[in-house]
Amino acid sequence: MNKAYKYRIYPSVEQAIIINKTFGCVRFIYNQMLANRKTIYEQYKDDKEALKQQKYSLPADYKKEFEWLREVDSLALSNAQLNLNTAYKNFFRDKSIGFPNFKRKHRDRKSYTTNNQKGSIRLIDSKTIRLPKLKDMKIKLHRQLPLNSIIKSATISQTPTGKYYIAILVEVEAKIETITPTVELTLGLDYSSKALVVDSEACRADYPRFYRKAEGKLKKEQRKLSKRQKDGKNRAKQRQKVAKLHEKVANQRKDFLHKLSRQIANAYTAVAIEDLNMRAMAQGLNLAKSTNDNGFGMLKTFLAYKLSEQGKSLITIDKWYPSSKLCSFCKNENKELALSDRTWVCKHCGVELDRDINAAINIKNEGCRILGIA
Repeated sequence: MNKAYKYRIYPSVEQAIIINKTFGCVRFIYNQMLANRKTIYEQYKDDKEALKQQKYSLPADYKKEFEWLREVDSLALSNAQLNLNTAYKNFFRDKSIGFPNFKRKHRDRKSYTTNNQKGSIRLIDSKTIRLPKLKDMKIKLHRQLPLNSIIKSATISQTPTGKYYIAILVEVEAKIETITPTVELTLGLDYSSKALVVDSEACRADYPRFYRKAEGKLKKEQRKLSKRQKDGKNRAKQRQKVAKLHEKVANQRKDFLHKLSRQIANAYTAVAIEDLNMRAMAQGLNLAKSTNDNGFGMLKTFLAYKLSEQGKSLITIDKWYPSSKLCSFCKNENKELALSDRTWVCKHCGVELDRDINAAINIKNEGCRILGIA
């Protein structure tokens, strides 16, 4: 199995120049190839068979015209092509995703991926890593790579605050024993805009809402940024202040979600969770700040790999499953239930139900049914 490990790196001035040049070249080659594909698509979109026969430009095709592309890692450019291929295939798989977008210098994430070829990526010691085109670089190895693991690739990235990181993808031999889930050790999780999740044991995650807490300070610093002169040194400094605040919020959120997902993954043999479209929810319910702040999608991602590593199961429940409207005692459906109703009384059996807890129990029961243990 493959697993990624992320570390902080500290490039020298010369290495930072090469890294940033590679970021630019990867973005340039991606946009050039995307423009080529867009032209071909517009020309042949009404003829699917002709479209399939078309040949697209490759990174090597641009090196003759733009010789400065030869100065950076060629594998980074090849991986940009692979990323574009994935985005292009996703568009044809689901047109609602939209045609791939051009990458922008100041908006998109700065990163590139390179592959390990005959030891071109390797740890020299606990403080140094060797990388293609960059040679030896200082690394903060806060945890060791697994013993006998094979390095497959490395992704170098830079945060808006100027910090550099490397995500090392390794292949490890792991014998994972599948754990048979039980009803008692299956947990249902219902989404909550305030608490993040409410579980089938009536516990609420009580997410601290980090963005809301920092919102006042963020607004203050962003107002200062808007008043700074464009392209001035003071504007650049103020942009860093705003970026640091956003980075702090993101780190706090990620830390909370890692700890919560680890706690759940260690305690249960299976977890059932709703398959929700968070982006659509944020736009449709006018709850963008609350929805984007609590990181429900990230929690789901963390649970998926942490449960999988232990041979446990994550069951996703269809978003149209009426978990809130079903009585968890008699299964009667309350079709009149409104979003504002936080508690309700079942007309069939007379039980008073908490909306979120009842939904979490129903999600658990549906998960058990899918697993065949109900």
